Amino acid sequence: MCGIVGHLGPQNSVDVVIEGLKRLEYRGYDSAGVSFISSDNELMVYKKKGEIANLISELDGKDIKARSSIGHTRWATHGGVNDQNAHPHAAPERGLSMVHNGIIENANELRDFLSSKGHKFESETDSECFLRLMLFHLDEGLDIKDAVIQSFKKIKGHSAFVILYKETDEIYAIKNGAPLVCGINDINSEAFVSSDPYALAGMANKIYFPENEVLCHLSPSNQNILNFYELNGEKSKRYTAKAQNMDHDPAAKGDYEHYMLKEIFEQPELIRSLTQFYFKGEGKDSLLKALSLPRKNVHITACGTAFYAGMVIKDFIEKENRIPCKLEIASEFRYRNPVLSNDELALFISQSGETADTLAAQQLCKEHGVKTLSIVNTEGSTLYRDCDANLLIRAGIEIGVASTKAFTQQALTGYLLSQVIKHNGMTDEVRNLLSGKLSLLAERIDNLLAREDEIKAIAKSIYQYNGYFFTGRGIYFPIALEGALKLKEIAYVHAEGYAAGELKHGPIALIDDQKVNVALVGPELFEKTVSNIQEIKARDGIIVSIGPKNNKELDEISDYYFGVELEGLEDLSPICLNIVNQLLSYHIAKLLGTDIDKPRNLAKSVTVE
Repeated sequence: MCGIVGHLGPQNSVDVVIEGLKRLEYRGYDSAGVSFISSDNELMVYKKKGEIANLISELDGKDIKARSSIGHTRWATHGGVNDQNAHPHAAPERGLSMVHNGIIENANELRDFLSSKGHKFESETDSECFLRLMLFHLDEGLDIKDAVIQSFKKIKGHSAFVILYKETDEIYAIKNGAPLVCGINDINSEAFVSSDPYALAGMANKIYFPENEVLCHLSPSNQNILNFYELNGEKSKRYTAKAQNMDHDPAAKGDYEHYMLKEIFEQPELIRSLTQFYFKGEGKDSLLKALSLPRKNVHITACGTAFYAGMVIKDFIEKENRIPCKLEIASEFRYRNPVLSNDELALFISQSGETADTLAAQQLCKEHGVKTLSIVNTEGSTLYRDCDANLLIRAGIEIGVASTKAFTQQALTGYLLSQVIKHNGMTDEVRNLLSGKLSLLAERIDNLLAREDEIKAIAKSIYQYNGYFFTGRGIYFPIALEGALKLKEIAYVHAEGYAAGELKHGPIALIDDQKVNVALVGPELFEKTVSNIQEIKARDGIIVSIGPKNNKELDEISDYYFGVELEGLEDLSPICLNIVNQLLSYHIAKLLGTDIDKPRNLAKSVTVE
């Protein structure tokens, strides 16, 4: 979603902010802008729709030296994609500019009030209401700090605001339910603020995660360049501080054409690393902490790809532990008045730990006294801080908007949780057994990746068809859903995931010689799945089967057959088939010429409802 970066310090702040914004490009955006205080003490604003490169071109050739700056990448919610609606919003004559992530739910009410007081709006956005509110309070005689606080109190909804004020050369930041992180480099006397710690990697040596309704104050005139306040003006201690150990490598793609492809190929080593983390590293204690939580029933809640990983985890827990699991789409969970009990467990799955719908569902569970557990990639994220226990997936930074390695790591982390519950801990015998199984999975995925050219050839044969059905049964059904989602996300073609036995209940009406069935087949329910493939073949559908290696029946029935060595993997075999889906979608998208790493209209972390 929208990205925020702010900087105050002796470097040229605009350069720092632009660098931070470029690091957040992977999250998706449609315009970018910066505001800064120039060397002749003027508040300047530059913003352009489109890529950050457009903004950089606008700044090119200008002699810019600034000690403080804020910047933003926008993903449109209120108002069209144009320069006027881009952030920052500013009143240069008053020395005030601001950027915003989230949604102001009472924007129409505030706009009517402020318009009645003579304020003129220059954009279609809800965000500008906050700028006009601050100006209103400054006109009432408040200083900038109190104007920010009083304006914030009038806002409804999840939001994060960062404000630059010329008169004091200060930056203020505050949030409620939206991601916000601060940082300092105490060697260079610099302070930072951002919506994502990744933007500050290699720049800040200490990171702070403020809680909701804590005012962050970046000021060169204070003894401490970064301070925190409650809304009553008193100093706050409601933040978490940690050393910044994240690196940033601008050449991270290496020899790969796209981040997505690189991240697909990272998966075997990540699986091996996950094994070490949970069997020999810090993860041992977090698994045992998760084991201590009540779990009469488990509510699993997530969005998008994480939701499909939740389906895989549901199968693990119910099969291995016989614990009933209810799988919930986070955006629907809290609006259906769910039945919750304090002897249950709520499990939340998120790559970023900042997904708005997932956070809202987690808060609802907390309010009902339900213990909460996260499976999350980002340590220190809002979800991580708010849950009673956390299991890190250790996927590293995932740049490609369409998730690949995070799905695998989420599913496997859930698998380890189910095994710890099953064995009530982790003995050496169990550890050796699981280590061997995960090692075998990593080896099999290595073998699949070495056969990329075979998958590429299938993609070349089918990429021009006009519809795709991914089908699977039992433990392979979630992989069908995830495979279809991946193709939709990056190739912009119509794709649906179905339980194979459900096609005859309606969707089979769509099957003709221009539709492709990507059939995911495993040892479980093999004959029934083959029967479902026959139904599609009888109606002239194109069959791509992905299933057990050296299978004569699949080879004969399929137009294209990709065999996978599944023996010995058992419940982990769906993870293997999903790697094939990922590569197939990647190569179809590449043949169609789409923007694979940054698909249109999508954002990496959806921080609005």
